[in-house]
This record gives sequence, structure tokens and C-alpha cells, in this order.
Amino acid sequence: MKDKLIAYLKDETGQTSTEYILLVAVVATIVIKFKGAIVKKLFGEGGDGNGGILGTVLNESNFSDFANP
Repeated sequence: MKDKLIAYLKDETGQTSTEYILLVAVVATIVIKFKGAIVKKLFGEGGDGNGGILGTVLNESNFSDFANP
């Protein structure tokens, strides 16, 4: 019985899919837990896209120097 248990614990055939499922579960938990903070950082305080990281990145005036050499 002890040998079968040790052999079962050393068996790695299902390890990849199990690790993948656990990784997805951990990432989903983190996203759900910090959703408010992530949205605030990306889109800004008002949620209208101005003032956040995406508002800064997508602002066309930031790229005017590259467009007109």
C-alpha cells in the first residue's frame, strides 16, 4: 500500500494540466480581487479614459513629434 502511494505521488502524467488549471485559478482570483484598482489605474478616476495609463498611451498629442520629423 505504501509503495502504491509513493508511486502515485511520483507520477507526473497529469501534472501539466493540473498546474495550468491552478495557475488560471490564481490569476483569475488576483484579477477579481484587484479589479477596482486595475480599472482605476488603466482608465483613470472617472472611468472615461482620461487620466489613466491608457489615456496617456493613446493620447495622439504624445506622438506628434514622431509624426512630423
